[in-house]
Amino acid sequence: MSPTAAIQTPEPRTVSTSRRWAMLAAGTGAQAATSAMVTAPSFLIPELHRPVAEGGYGMSLAEAGLVASASMAGMMCTLVLWGLVVDRRGERFALLAGLLVTAAGGAVAAALAEPWPMAAALCLAGVGAAATNSASGRVVVGWFPPERRGVAMGIRQTGQPLGVGIAAATVAVIAHHHGIGPALWVPTGAALAVAAYVAVIVLDPPRPPRSAGTHAANPYRADWYLARIHAASVLLVVPQFLVWTFGLTWLVDDLGWSPGVAGLVVAGTQVAGAAARIGAGWASDLVGSRMRPMRAVALVAAATMALLGLAASGTDGSTAVTALAVVLLVVASAVTVADNGLAFTAVAERAGPFWSGRALGLQNTAQHLAAVAVPPVAGLTITAWGYGAAYALAAALPLLAVAVVPVAGERTVS
Repeated sequence: MSPTAAIQTPEPRTVSTSRRWAMLAAGTGAQAATSAMVTAPSFLIPELHRPVAEGGYGMSLAEAGLVASASMAGMMCTLVLWGLVVDRRGERFALLAGLLVTAAGGAVAAALAEPWPMAAALCLAGVGAAATNSASGRVVVGWFPPERRGVAMGIRQTGQPLGVGIAAATVAVIAHHHGIGPALWVPTGAALAVAAYVAVIVLDPPRPPRSAGTHAANPYRADWYLARIHAASVLLVVPQFLVWTFGLTWLVDDLGWSPGVAGLVVAGTQVAGAAARIGAGWASDLVGSRMRPMRAVALVAAATMALLGLAASGTDGSTAVTALAVVLLVVASAVTVADNGLAFTAVAERAGPFWSGRALGLQNTAQHLAAVAVPPVAGLTITAWGYGAAYALAAALPLLAVAVVPVAGERTVS
């Protein structure tokens, strides 16, 4: 018997408020654990790039970036499939199965602890991590009313920066002192712990009965609204993954910081990112719109990345400029993630209960197609022109997203 079949789904009114918030915590925790697993390899880049004579692996930045993208590649390839599982088997089943696969892949990667075999195991971990993107989002949309979904989804979306923060604060310093294998046990243990919590707490949200194809109609055939959200999200995710992937390496390589201190700073940026997601969700509930706040975020992201590029290009010998660049890195880390919850909520609301799993899977697949390319391409760009140029070039993409966000096609949130 499947985990979803074992528990009867109750009507919304029979579920207490505390149970709904507990399920939100489970979804947030699942997102945090899998995000820690997917982004942990990025914080191994300093060790992978360190010369062999100094105890590292001597890989180029492009090679290390390719290893770091393995888990993202596994996630990207299976997001839509997991969305179909969510639509057909339910959120609880998908969450449990995904977390267990994530933990299995992480355990194998930790045991191997060699770059290329480890990358294959991390790809498997990414396959499992893909489940939480659609499933935990559906839990929020299914159990919270429209006028509370923005904040609820914003809180759920804090799982991603929380997971990145956990990985940033632990993985780099553990890898530096004890090796890359022990460092990967952090996200692996987190995935196992959250799986146990999900098994106890999460219930599948109720769905209306299917009727003559009305509820199950393909929302992509109605208009371009969902496709434009996907496109805008792709443009906005590039600067997000750029600062996540190479922010720590920039602090270590260019500014000469220790991996431990740099990891703590990057972890701190994730707190700002979590606050930005909740704030954006609250604003969307307040104004009754997901797209207007998303367009505003795109404008601010473009300006911030351009300023970061200028500041990072002028850090040589100037303490004030260096301090400004670090502050802008923190701001960029917050602003570039603020749109994620808005896009997720809008996609789930427009797609409906019988298509939202696949629609959220497509949303994440589109984003991760871009995200997988960021580490190797940015590594080549940084090698050729420096960190400042890479940051500045990324500013063009959110500027383009301003025109793509489908503000005019949005329906009033009610």
